[in-house]
Amino acid sequence: MSSDMTAPIIPGAEPWSATGGGPHGVLVLHGFTGNPQSMRPLAEAFARAGFLVELPLLPGHGTSVEDMIETGWSDWAAAAEETYVELASRADEVVIAGLSMGGALTAWLGGRHPEVAGLVFVNALATEPPGVRELVQSMIDAGESVMDAIGSDIAKPDVRELSYDATPLKPLASMFDAADDLAASIAAIACPVLICNSPQDHVVPITDSDYIAEHVQGPVERVSLENSYHVATLDHDAELIERRAVAFAQRVTQRG
Repeated sequence: MSSDMTAPIIPGAEPWSATGGGPHGVLVLHGFTGNPQSMRPLAEAFARAGFLVELPLLPGHGTSVEDMIETGWSDWAAAAEETYVELASRADEVVIAGLSMGGALTAWLGGRHPEVAGLVFVNALATEPPGVRELVQSMIDAGESVMDAIGSDIAKPDVRELSYDATPLKPLASMFDAADDLAASIAAIACPVLICNSPQDHVVPITDSDYIAEHVQGPVERVSLENSYHVATLDHDAELIERRAVAFAQRVTQRG
């Protein structure tokens, strides 16, 4: 994908790895129009606990919104799958953690790979909002390519997500096209699940977290992020997420 970039990677948005830990690993996935910056503190917390960690930069992200316009769900899913397979080749057990769209990818991978030790969802996208697909398609049909930005929904003052300043419409529509497959993936999840969600999320409704909790087969643990908005991994409850996610990963990989 790098050969298709029209702009350099935004400083701070680079992919990140911790290869000195083990024997267990964690794949960490960022959200739509975001980049690894939003998940770097959580990834580093896993690394400090002794896990191998991979935090990839998904195709079209972390450079310019123009680079994202021609990408879609299939590109991001393929990149997540490739990174998972590579990490699983080096790790005895793998946990997957994702924010927002990264949570949707986490569910997609969890449904495809029953061997995954556990899944961590942070304000995960799980369903198609009623009416939004039609609205987005009408904008595309009218010749528009972007809409207002959805990133950096953070309660903590003076903290900013390095997300794009616009939302590309065709990539957004591609997530709606994947909604049916995602529902099947969620229903197939049998491993332990940790769901962290913010009651005051202005991007993804709390009902998406409820949907995941109600439809997975495996045991569910929930954490309410009372003091954070959507990008909770950079918000007031970041340390709570890190503490609970690390403890969960240690438990499901039988490290604790």
